[in-house]
Amino acid sequence: MPDHSSYARRLCEIADALDAEVQPTDDALTPHPDTLEIISNRHTKRGQLNHAVPEVLQLQRRIRRYNADTGVSHGDVVALAVDAWLRANPPHPEPSGTDVV
Repeated sequence: MPDHSSYARRLCEIADALDAEVQPTDDALTPHPDTLEIISNRHTKRGQLNHAVPEVLQLQRRIRRYNADTGVSHGDVVALAVDAWLRANPPHPEPSGTDVV
């Protein structure tokens, strides 16, 4: 099996560099300008994001209602929300010397 640890290490370095460029805002839910640009481009390739979520949160109903009230597509609502959450809660880096595979 090929050793991909150098690729994983390089990807972590790139992710760290990108995270360093992010300027925090007062409101963590403010959409990142890069995210807004990607979402606004109608040629952006899109993929499914299917995950089981607790029904009691009524996320599907709430997303449909938000779409009806604002015209923001369901996929864009999910993309903006997940992107904002991941930017506000970056993963903790692995301790030095630990390879991510």
